[in-house]
Amino acid sequence: MGHKHRVRFEPVDIEIEVDEDETILDAAFRQGVMLMHGCKEGQCSACKSFLLDGDLQMERYSTFALADYENEEGYVLLCRGHAYSDLDVELINYDEDMIRTGVPIQLVNTEVAEIEELTHDIVHLRLTCVSPRELAFLPGQYADVRIPGTDHWRSFSMANTPSTDHQADFVIKRYPGGHFSGLLDGGLAVGDELDIKGPYGTFTLRHSPDRDLVLIGGGAGMAPIVSLLTHMREQGIDRKATFYYGARTARDLFYLDRMADLAAALPRFSFVPALSEETRDEGDTEQGLVTDVVDRLEGDLSGADAYLCGPPPMVEAAIELMAAKGVPEGRVFYDKFTTTASADESS
Repeated sequence: MGHKHRVRFEPVDIEIEVDEDETILDAAFRQGVMLMHGCKEGQCSACKSFLLDGDLQMERYSTFALADYENEEGYVLLCRGHAYSDLDVELINYDEDMIRTGVPIQLVNTEVAEIEELTHDIVHLRLTCVSPRELAFLPGQYADVRIPGTDHWRSFSMANTPSTDHQADFVIKRYPGGHFSGLLDGGLAVGDELDIKGPYGTFTLRHSPDRDLVLIGGGAGMAPIVSLLTHMREQGIDRKATFYYGARTARDLFYLDRMADLAAALPRFSFVPALSEETRDEGDTEQGLVTDVVDRLEGDLSGADAYLCGPPPMVEAAIELMAAKGVPEGRVFYDKFTTTASADESS
């Protein structure tokens, strides 16, 4: 371990201790401080902040996340930054309601309990916590799963809630050549050990009882939204909530029984599946891209909170749509489920 330094975050008046050998973001995670973050690898700009004072040095990062001119002006990426003196840092993106509600990161050894095919390319993976016996997390958060035999990790959102914190349920889309998801096609078996690390993410339910919820998902983006909705059922949260889920065809739909159970338990909840490449006569689905369906069925949403989770193109289109529908930027929460350059998976 290296020397330790103090890092003070403005304007939230929070201070943490950081070791030179860890990134500032990792130090915050370790101490339960919920800073805004995304990829954790210098590929996005979610953790971009401004260095007010001190010696901060960064590992390699993408200039798409931080342009050279921004670096020269003093902007930094906390997921790449190491402190070599005491620092004062101004946070640009932060949620003051969430920043002090973080759960310290845990490393948990787990055992594969179940592998279930949900569709032709989406799998449910259930892990049982072995040591420690529980994984503390908030509904909607995600964990990193270590690829067996390597030091590489992949990120997946939990579909369960803290009421079942002895396990972690993941909904994973299989990609051709996926370093982890490829293992779900015979490379993993019940009883195999896996390490997971978490929780991460700020895709959590804000306490806004007077605001409606609009939830938009696609692919494995079902997982954190199911977690949020299940949490609402468990806690008796009575808010109007509409979940629009985009799929190509009917064979890409899953968890329909769970959606029906949630609708029975939550009187003001409705599930609207949208099929972009198939027309059905039954009348239980909508036709078109999920964002087009939302645009057609929803009017002014200025009084709503929006939760968006799925592939980046869908999320980007939904962010623009929510702005057009009047949802303030600070009430649009999203997770982009991205893939690595090697066609692997992450969230």
